Amino acid sequence: MAAAQQAQKPAKEKTAAAAAPTVEEEEDDYGPILIGKLEGNGITSGDLKKLGEAGFHTVESVAFAPKKQLIAIKGISEAKADKIILEASKLVPLGFTTATEYHQKRSEIIQLTTGSKELDKLLGGGIETGSITELFGEFRTGKTQLCHTLAVTCQLPVSQNGGEGKCLYIDTEGTFRPERLLAVADRYKLVGSDVLDNVAYARAYNSDHQMQLLVQASAMMAESRYALLIVDSATALFRTDYAGRGELNARQVNLGKFLRMLLRLADEFGVAVIITNQVVAQV
Repeated sequence: MAAAQQAQKPAKEKTAAAAAPTVEEEEDDYGPILIGKLEGNGITSGDLKKLGEAGFHTVESVAFAPKKQLIAIKGISEAKADKIILEASKLVPLGFTTATEYHQKRSEIIQLTTGSKELDKLLGGGIETGSITELFGEFRTGKTQLCHTLAVTCQLPVSQNGGEGKCLYIDTEGTFRPERLLAVADRYKLVGSDVLDNVAYARAYNSDHQMQLLVQASAMMAESRYALLIVDSATALFRTDYAGRGELNARQVNLGKFLRMLLRLADEFGVAVIITNQVVAQV
């Protein structure tokens, strides 16, 4: 059985209005603030378009980004970046808060069932939203099967330990099988076609493509409610693209960037993030 560990990073959780298996797309008062709210006060629609093309689709994503990342966007000057950050900080609290307020934020976290009561108990209730959970283990220990199960259970109503949202699934090793989703859907008496429609799938072919898919994922999450983002596996393409010892540092730097992007999405959209990682024995 694959082991799991969670990166405890609480985030605002959205309250969905629609129950699975059909997930409605409607604006959520408790979700992230769309980037369009920044228009005005010297920030134009053209500026917002440039931000969107660079992967910034919410006010939170801008508020959490370092200034140098905004300046790197073509057409965004340092003065413009300062203005954007200033306006974003007016909408997103970035300072101190009371423990009471933080406790309230933690109470909004949803835990997604893994389909196993014992594993849910081990995880303190299930897979936390707003956090990264790593599934690690040797080859054929059930990591990918658990990913398939979660892609379905995240669509269940909250009353059934689901997230009432869709799933984004990034597959780096070609192991995704829709028929597995149908089997899990049958177990929970869900309509198979609806379950498949609520899973957005992409195959990543190299580490750069894997990073780009997160930019696309951000845009999709800004438009519709997603409860779960899966990357199976997070590390495989980085290992093959940066294979030599001389590239070890570059691999770690780029993998670190990818993981920070995942953490930003978890924090920004309140989604649960699942990554898998294969344990390789040293000989």
